[in-house]
Amino acid sequence: MALYSEKVMDHFRNPRNVGIIEDADGVGEAGNAKCGDIMKIYLKIENDIIEDVKFETFGCGSAIASSSMATELIKGKPVSEALALTNQAVAQALDGLPPHKMHCSVLAEEAIKKAIEDYYEKCGGAHNPQQFPNCKSIKQCYHRSDA
Repeated sequence: MALYSEKVMDHFRNPRNVGIIEDADGVGEAGNAKCGDIMKIYLKIENDIIEDVKFETFGCGSAIASSSMATELIKGKPVSEALALTNQAVAQALDGLPPHKMHCSVLAEEAIKKAIEDYYEKCGGAHNPQQFPNCKSIKQCYHRSDA
């Protein structure tokens, strides 16, 4: 049995949504000091919909594949759906990851949530502790058309 699924290999070899959004509405970064993987997610949000998403990842093939798949899973979706994305959903969409590489899917989930947190902070809306357990000050945000 192969260590990596065809989908993992495809997203590693042909990653989707690679790059930077210069005027991103939200940016989130997550890293794992133990393995050295670092992910950065950029979001462009319009009317509570993720219109565009890009990523930069420094890491192994599983990290790149997880970033690529995660961006595909949230692009065009409401922010609420992106917040609900779990690392298990990312791994499942890739047809699985080896147990020692599951942390890569965790980084993808964390980077997306940090990017959404950044978006909310920039907008100055109400905080929901269930969505951001480590955040104390953000408020619920509705995209401003004047931004």
